Order: sequence, then C-alpha cells, then structure tokens
Amino acid sequence: MLMTTLMCGAMSIVMFSVYRSFRREVDGLGHWAAGLLLLVCASLLFGTREMLSPALSMIAANAALAAGIGLSMLGTEKFYGLAPSRRAYLLILALAIAGNGWWLLARPDFSARVAVFSLLVFLFYARQVQLVWRHGERHFSSLFFGALMLIQAVVVLARGVSALLHGGTSVNLTVAGTLAGVYLAVANFMALLLTVGFMTVATRRLQQILERRSTHDPLTQVLNRRGFGDAYAREIGNPRRRRLPLTLLSIDLDYFKSINDRYGHAVGDRVLAHVATIIKGTLRESDCVARFGGEEFVVLMPDMPALDALGVAERIRALLRAPNHAGLPSCTVSIGIACRGSVVEGLEQLLSRADAALYLAKERGRDRIECDACALTADRTRSAAGIDTAR
Repeated sequence: MLMTTLMCGAMSIVMFSVYRSFRREVDGLGHWAAGLLLLVCASLLFGTREMLSPALSMIAANAALAAGIGLSMLGTEKFYGLAPSRRAYLLILALAIAGNGWWLLARPDFSARVAVFSLLVFLFYARQVQLVWRHGERHFSSLFFGALMLIQAVVVLARGVSALLHGGTSVNLTVAGTLAGVYLAVANFMALLLTVGFMTVATRRLQQILERRSTHDPLTQVLNRRGFGDAYAREIGNPRRRRLPLTLLSIDLDYFKSINDRYGHAVGDRVLAHVATIIKGTLRESDCVARFGGEEFVVLMPDMPALDALGVAERIRALLRAPNHAGLPSCTVSIGIACRGSVVEGLEQLLSRADAALYLAKERGRDRIECDACALTADRTRSAAGIDTAR
C-alpha cells in the first residue's frame, strides 16, 4: 500500500507536468492529476487513523477517496469533449460522506457502510466505462483504458454486493481473507494501471493533434504542402490509379494584397478561411484541398475527368463572387486545370502544368478558368463561356 501511495504521487506529478505542457490540446489531465493527489491523501489518512481520531480519519479518508475517483470521471468527461457532470459528482460525494458518517458514528454498521460507499463509487467507474464505449475510438488505447475501467467497476461492485449478502467480515480489509486480499491487490494495482490507461488515450490524442499540425494549415485547417504530398502519394499508390483520371486545380485569389491593404490582415485571414471553406464545400469526400502558401490553393480530384472538374471550378468561382453572410468582402479567383498525362508523370510536373494554366488565366484578365492543353480539347473549351484553353 505504501508503494502504491508513492507511485500514485509520482504519477500525479507526471500527469500535472503533462497538463502544464498540453492543457490546451488535451482536456481532463488536470482533473486526473488532482484526483491522484486526493488518492494519496486518502491513503495517508487511512494509514494514520490510529494516531488521530479513528472515526474522523476514516470519514476524511473515504471522502478523499470518493472525491479523487469522482475527479477522474470529470476528467474523462472533459477529455471526450463533454460538459463535466459536477452536480452528479457533488451529489454522489455528499451521499458517500453522509453514509460514512451515519453508519460510522450515528448507527455503526460496517456492512452497510461498505455496501453504500462501494455502490456509489461504482457509479463513477461505470460512467467512465460508458464514456469510453460511446465516445472512444476503436483503437488499442481506448480498448485498454475501457477494459481496465470495466475491471475496476466490477471489482468495486462485487465488494459492495458481497457486503450486502455476506456481511462486513467478508470485505473487511483489516482482516486476512481471500476476498479482502484479492480486493486489496486489485485495488492497489488498478490505481496505477488506470492512470497508465488514461495516459495511453491522452498520448494517442496528442499524437493525432501533432500529426494534424504537421500536415494541416493552422489558419484554414486544410492540408499544407506536406499533407498534400502525402495525400497524392496515397492516391498514386492506389492500384486502380493506372486507369482512372487524376485532375488538379491550381487556385489563386485575385488582388488579395488590396484586400489586406484596405481591410487589414485580420480580415484578410478571415477571407482565406472563407475561401477554404467554400472550396471544401464544393468537393467530394475523396477530393482534398491544400493551401500552398499565401493565397494559393491546390485541389486534388481523383477519378475526375477534366470536363467535370471544369464544372466544379466554375462553381467555386461563382460562389466566391457572390455576397456572403459573414460580411466579408467578395473576391475573385483565377483557376488553372491540369490532368495527369501519364503514369510516369510526378506531382511536380502536374503542378507545373496547372500553374502554367493559372498564370495564363492571370494574364488574360483574372477571374477566369484556363485548362492545360492536355486536359481538354480546343473545341470543348471554346464552347464553354468565359473559358479558354491554354496553348
């Protein structure tokens, strides 16, 4: 028990350190750190009960134990993005303290005290099992954490039921016995494992956040150049890619500098985010968009013939010219379209051809769409109003 207390204290320090470093990225760490400290306090109060008032020490130790376990529940709720159930937490904590006081001081009954306390604490664990089941991702980290929490919930419930059915002797931890020994061993072991389990899911969440930061643009939340390269590599690795078209749109805002000069960079940033939202809204789930820096966006459209991509580009252009509900200045874009010419053509060559079509759109007056010569035939492009073929 002493080793468990020391390890819980050490884990609390580790958890608090992680909380200080990543409080904005991962919620719930602070509650878990505080909960572990309360478990340490409970263990110390229980160990020193003979030196102080035994009854008051027991009440205080059980109150700290219930409060610490309850804080872990609140932390798990915050971790999954839910509002903490503070009222339920305070109600269960109050019932646990009142029950301990009543069956310890007013009407001594060890069996009732253990049964009620165990069943109330079980609610904290059961709630966390429910959270993992409903909101946890199907990954080893969540399965590991949920399994540990389920085992602990079952053990606590079993102790409470045993106290009701067989009396307090069977669950008295100060008396040697099979059930008491099993419960003590599991409780001490699980106090550490549950913390490790939560750290596992928290680390998994942090890993996902860091991976997203490395592949996404922080302003517009679309892919950055690195993320786009990864998406292109995955698409090229598709065995079906050899016989399906692959189209690229190169999109650039017209006169974006004048928007920054007239309205300020804060509005300019909002315009960029709005443009990214409009582009994403016109694409399929299989398409992806990236910001390549400044006001330039690139769209990858698998299994999309150039003629169909032309319609998507025209829709993007029309939506951006229309007034928006955010009160942002309207803007226009120039778009270049290129189709992958052969299976040996790389991303840089495809981007180069799309950029060449984009530059031609800029030269011919902006707010227009141009297609690379390999993308559409001259006859098709001439029949589309306002759209020319790059030569």
